[in-house]
Amino acid sequence: MFRNLCCGAIGVSADLKQSLEYAKLGGYQGVDVPLNEVASLGADAVKALFADSGMQMGGIGFPAKWMGSEDEWQASLEDCRQACALAQAVGATRAATWMPSWSDERDWAENLEFHVTRFRPIAQIMADHGVRLGLEFLGPKTLRDGHRYEFIHTIAGMLELCRAIGTGNMGLLLDAWHWYTSGGTLADLAGLTNDDIVYVHINDAPAGIPLDQQVDNVRCVHGETGVIDLSGFLQALKTAGYDGPVTPEPFSQKVREMAPADAVTYTGKLLQDVWAQAGL
Repeated sequence: MFRNLCCGAIGVSADLKQSLEYAKLGGYQGVDVPLNEVASLGADAVKALFADSGMQMGGIGFPAKWMGSEDEWQASLEDCRQACALAQAVGATRAATWMPSWSDERDWAENLEFHVTRFRPIAQIMADHGVRLGLEFLGPKTLRDGHRYEFIHTIAGMLELCRAIGTGNMGLLLDAWHWYTSGGTLADLAGLTNDDIVYVHINDAPAGIPLDQQVDNVRCVHGETGVIDLSGFLQALKTAGYDGPVTPEPFSQKVREMAPADAVTYTGKLLQDVWAQAGL
């Protein structure tokens, strides 16, 4: 696995060339792949930028509107094909998206069927182009409160959905925050394999707040508080044989208010620190 930078996830705006320069500054080892720049610059130019920088390719943006209306979803399948063709041309192999952990319209069984129906053709398009799809469950109880029906919010539940979709190229977008807020333990990570994990987010949680009162957009940068056992988390990923990106997503107002270079340097330094603490 490798330390990966997605500038947007730390509140920094940058094109690919600038992202690669920021990644070097912050001690990162990879960068996400912007498909709009693959389209505008060409696959060879983008591959050359990565090769010259020595950076690995992280993930791509999710190219389908699966939550929209039936017509929007169907129309977006062609966009998905075009995006996956760009990903294949440049050698990017990972895409991911998140999934609500609630519904006010569909009970669990109905919602499971809805997600299988919506994701199966998307995942098949990706499989046809050598792209894996990671799905992110949302852990906090505060997100589910006030909604009529709960839905998938754990590792086990998301892997069950991936198996039901059945295209063979699906797994987790595993976020340390959502693992923690779902009540997840190191035991829940034991037994995972590289095939189960497509993409990883890393972050920390505020101290002094009960687990069931943690709020999704109030997080901390990895290693700032030590509330989340990131050493155990990263060691479990190593045991699983995970070989993909580990990307900061702190939703930190402090980081958003930093100058871009400072935000990259700060998050990169803390990521190197938790990396070392985990013995990686």
